[in-house]
Amino acid sequence: MIALLIGAGLALAFAMIGTPLFIRFLVKKGYGQIIREDGPTTHQIKRGTPTMGGTVVVGSVVAAYFITHLLVWLMNPNLPGPSASGLLMIYLMVGMGLVGFLDDFLKITKQHNTGLDPKGKLIGQAVVGISFAVMALGFPNSAGVTPASTFISFARDIPWLNLAFAGAGLGVVLFILWSNFIITAATNGVNLTDGLDGLATGAAILVFGAYTLMGLWQSSQACGSRKFPADSVCYEVRDPLDLSLISVIMFAALIGFLWWNTSPAKIFMGDTGSLAIGGAIAGFAILSRTELLLPIIGGLFVLISCSVIIQVGYFKLTKGKRVFLMAPLQHHFELKGWREVTVVVRFWILAGLMVAVGLGAFYAEWIVRL
Repeated sequence: MIALLIGAGLALAFAMIGTPLFIRFLVKKGYGQIIREDGPTTHQIKRGTPTMGGTVVVGSVVAAYFITHLLVWLMNPNLPGPSASGLLMIYLMVGMGLVGFLDDFLKITKQHNTGLDPKGKLIGQAVVGISFAVMALGFPNSAGVTPASTFISFARDIPWLNLAFAGAGLGVVLFILWSNFIITAATNGVNLTDGLDGLATGAAILVFGAYTLMGLWQSSQACGSRKFPADSVCYEVRDPLDLSLISVIMFAALIGFLWWNTSPAKIFMGDTGSLAIGGAIAGFAILSRTELLLPIIGGLFVLISCSVIIQVGYFKLTKGKRVFLMAPLQHHFELKGWREVTVVVRFWILAGLMVAVGLGAFYAEWIVRL
């Protein structure tokens, strides 16, 4: 537990102090946000606001994670260092962040709101996602448990799906495809949500708070412990406590960033932040074996993504008609006359309600299994 407090404190401090320093650097370089011409007219005043703020979030998380493990090791050299699951989470977050950073940098240098073309962005996401999925099936511990499982999961691996796939799960190839679907969906969902000051940041804070609690619960109810032998109702997650550490670090780093990102935003996270955050959320779902629970916990991201899919699909089917005044969904309500802050706060409430339902479903599954 001391590690979680240290990690959270470090991440909060790094993000809170590092963000204004990064803002000054970006202003000096003239690296500002390019605003869509077809978006709400009220957004034009945001043109030139420093972007790529996700760089501070990613840097704060990486620094806090490794410094925390170093400090804990100095206090007790017998404790284990960074886990395989933790290092994989860092890899996925940083890798996706690099793809987003390249996209942001191209937008800034070209002074246009298009960076990487869709094909290039998908290729970058695929390279990181595929390599993550392959490595997640390696690094077994002494009990033979790997960071990820080839079985589809809700609050844990689903038994009847084990039988549906002849007792062998999805297999390596289908697992890689399944993992990359989750990663791509999560990164794009956060990216689409990042359209108003603080909206994606606040929603992600709630999601990472949930994964922190779930990791702590899984750790205390882990299979193989004296309290829960392997044949009991328990969780076979590889490194739940280390995953909880990264989650609380993400939680704290985003709170520090939100101080500067809330309305009126002094900095935007950019694709650097949204892709890194989306990758981390997907990583937690895969490594904590709660894949099918993710659409509930990350319900706001799902809702906003679906609004875009519905808008585009309906537009093509009806040759020009629209369901919403504008997609993603948050801009629809802006055009209906809601103030930006009102949209953000109400969407945060929605995100919180969905996180609460997800946590309730997670705990209810435990109660039902007892």
